[in-house]
Amino acid sequence: MSTPCSISSGSSSFFNKISQKDGGQYAQPSFAITISKQKQASRKIVSIMTPQTSERKPSTTGSVKTGMTMTEKIFSRASEKSHLIPGENVWVNVDTLMTHDVCGPGAIGVFKKEFGNNAKVWDREKIVIIPDHYIFTSDERANRNVDILRDFSNEQNIKYFYDITDRGNFKANPDYKGVCHIALAQEGHCRPGEILLGTDSHTCTAGAFGQFATGIGNTDAGFVLGTGKLLLKVPPTLRFVMDGEMPDYLLAKDLILQIIGEISVSGATYKAMEFVGTTVESLSMEERMTLCNMVVEAGGKNGIVPADATTFKYLEDKTSMPYEPVYSDDQARFLSEYRIDVTKLEPLVAKPHSPDNRALARECKDVKLDRVYIGSCTGGKTEDFLAAARVFLASGGNGKVKVPTFIVPATQKVWMDLYTLPVPGSGGKTCSQIFEQAGCDSPRSPSCGACVGGPLDNYARMNEPQVCLSTTNRNFPGRMGHKAGQIYLASPYTAAASALTGFVTDPRVFLH
Repeated sequence: MSTPCSISSGSSSFFNKISQKDGGQYAQPSFAITISKQKQASRKIVSIMTPQTSERKPSTTGSVKTGMTMTEKIFSRASEKSHLIPGENVWVNVDTLMTHDVCGPGAIGVFKKEFGNNAKVWDREKIVIIPDHYIFTSDERANRNVDILRDFSNEQNIKYFYDITDRGNFKANPDYKGVCHIALAQEGHCRPGEILLGTDSHTCTAGAFGQFATGIGNTDAGFVLGTGKLLLKVPPTLRFVMDGEMPDYLLAKDLILQIIGEISVSGATYKAMEFVGTTVESLSMEERMTLCNMVVEAGGKNGIVPADATTFKYLEDKTSMPYEPVYSDDQARFLSEYRIDVTKLEPLVAKPHSPDNRALARECKDVKLDRVYIGSCTGGKTEDFLAAARVFLASGGNGKVKVPTFIVPATQKVWMDLYTLPVPGSGGKTCSQIFEQAGCDSPRSPSCGACVGGPLDNYARMNEPQVCLSTTNRNFPGRMGHKAGQIYLASPYTAAASALTGFVTDPRVFLH
C-alpha cells in the first residue's frame, strides 16, 4: 500500500483570484480583508481594488446590456436570440450529437419509445456514433451494445458510424477509431462556435476548439435524436488567465490539476471554464484538449479555449464544413477570474481518491507503485506518448521500468503514430521502440481500456488492490477496477519518470 505524502493546502502564491460583482472588477492585493454586512454572516474577500469608473450608458431600448462571454455567444447564436445572460433557459439547435456503446443503446431506446419505432432521426449527418468503451472483451452484454448501435445506424443510414466487427484485430476494421473524444477531433467533428453534445461527461474535451461541448444523459440524447434541439441553461463563466512561458517539465495535465486542486471538484459546478493567456496560446491542440477534458472533474458544465491560428491549422485537413469562431467581449462579465503564473508551478499529482486531492509530485516520492498506466482521452494522445518517450530518452536510453507499465493509445491513428513517428532527439526511434527498450508493455488496442474499469477481462484492469499512477482523469474507488485500488493522477512526464523508479517521481529527476 502507499505511504502518505504531504498535502499542498491553501491558495498558492502564483494563483490569484479576481472577483467581479455588480459590474465592478477587483484585482488581487498582497492581503485579504474581511468585511461584514448587516443581516449577513461575515465573508472573506479574497481580492479588492478600485472599481472601474467608466460611465455606463443605457442602450437605446432603455435597458442596460453588457458584453457576452464566448459560451453566452454560442448559446445566443444557437437559440437565435440577440442577447443572453447566465441563468436563462433557452432551446438551442444542436450541431453535433455523439454517443457510444455504453449510452447509445439507452438513448436509442428513449428515442424509439418517445418518437415511435419507425421514426427517423432529425439529421443523419449530424449524429456521430463511436464504439469505444467495452470493445475488446468477451462479455456478451458489452458486445451486444455494439450490435445495437450497428442495427440502429443501418436502419437510420447514419453517416458517421465508426464500426468494429473484428475484435480480434482492430487493424482489420478501417472504420474503427477508438476513444470518442479524440476521434471526434481527428475526424473533423469539432468546430469553433458550434454546439456539440455527447452521452459522455468528457465530451467537454471538444471545448478546446472554441465550441460549447458538454455531456448529456440518455433521455436528453433521445430527445435530441428526434428533434435536434435541447433546453439548456446559460452557465456563468469562470475565467482562468494563465501567463508565462511553460516550463519544459510541465504539461497541460499539471495545469488542470492545479486548477482543480485550487477550486475543488465542485468549484465550477454548472459553470463554463474559459482558458486564456499567453500560456494557453502556446499550447498545442492536444494539450488544450487535456485542459478542457478535466473541467468536469471540477463540476464544470463546459471548458472553452478561444480559437486561433493553432486551431485553424489543426482543422485545415480535418473538415471542409464552414464555421464561425466567437470570442468574449471586452465588456463580458465573468463570475470570477483567476490569474496563474505558470512559471512558478511544479509537477503535480492528484492523490486517492479525488481529482482535487492535489500534491506536489516531489512530496510523494515515498509512495511505492505497483503499476503505471499511460492512456485514455486525457493522456493517451500522440503528444502524451511523445512526452513519455522523452523522459525515457532522458534517462540515458538504458533505463528500465521498475513496475508494469501499460501503453494504451486512444485511437487507431495514435496507435499508428507510435509505430511510425520519430521521437525528436531519438535518432529516428519511434515511441514503440523506446517503450520496448524501456520494458513497457506493448501498445495495446485503442480503446478506453482500464480507465473505465470495465468487464473483468478488460486489458490492464486492476483485479486486486494495487497502487497505480495513471494519466487518466478520475481516481475514485473502483474507477480502474478493484474498489480498494489507489490511483494517483499525473501527467505523462510524471508517469514515465515514476515507471522508471517504481515510486511517484518528479520528472525533473530525469528532464534536468
